[in-house]
Amino acid sequence: MRHPKVKLVSVINDRMLLIEFDNNQKKKYDITPLLTKEMFSPLKNPGFLKTVQIEQGGHAISWNENIDISEYELWNHGQATP
Repeated sequence: MRHPKVKLVSVINDRMLLIEFDNNQKKKYDITPLLTKEMFSPLKNPGFLKTVQIEQGGHAISWNENIDISEYELWNHGQATP
């Protein structure tokens, strides 16, 4: 199954992202559970968190070559928002 691609991403607060997909649906994604994993620990820094970018093609969002979150994860575990 094809998952919608990421069109826009913004940081709402120190733990929450707002993702807009190419089907025009928006979801909030809480990064708190990821912060227990070593590779995601830099996201605890609000300044670094704000450097999020969309990968080419909208298949993921990323902060650097080591930290990314797939559109599958964002779509399936994000909370739908109006």
